[in-house]
Amino acid sequence: MRQGVIPGSRGAVRPMRLLGDPALRARCEEVTAFDAELARLIEDMYATMYAAHGVGLAANQIGVGLRVFVFDCPDDEDHRHLGHVVNPRLAAADGVTVRGPEGCLSLPGIEAGTPRYDRAVIEGMTMAGKPVRIEGTGFFARCLQHEYDHLDGGLFIDRLTGLRRRRALRAVRRAPWGASGGAEAVGA
Repeated sequence: MRQGVIPGSRGAVRPMRLLGDPALRARCEEVTAFDAELARLIEDMYATMYAAHGVGLAANQIGVGLRVFVFDCPDDEDHRHLGHVVNPRLAAADGVTVRGPEGCLSLPGIEAGTPRYDRAVIEGMTMAGKPVRIEGTGFFARCLQHEYDHLDGGLFIDRLTGLRRRRALRAVRRAPWGASGGAEAVGA
């Protein structure tokens, strides 16, 4: 039997911020205190991500403007990648560009073929302040790039063009949560 606590099992599920919330468009600040409050935030982020059935979550998606994200995401070979990154830096994003299905917990029900590099490397820190380097390919690389974009105020729909963008924005306007300002947040 595996030892240790399951991430998120002691966390609180926090409200998800949806498209239109200014927290999603603001660039997040660097973490300066590696303390119990940061550990609690990360635990709550895991709990919130799991409750929403996601594979990744950035801190600003729950209204916290800090450069932190968590993930529990498979790669294309179905290997599970579980972790978190504090103050991440996108060290590399390369390889072929693949257009694949992408959605977001802050845009529930919206999905579109989004171009992303097939390989990504993130460098940052753990909640204990130790250096960490995470390399991903395929779907996991997509996840890493997606969460990193959030920390700079970006959303996957910003990467869409043409018909894909118009369809996604139309879906936002039709979504129950989109009528309250979500479409205006992306210039629809």
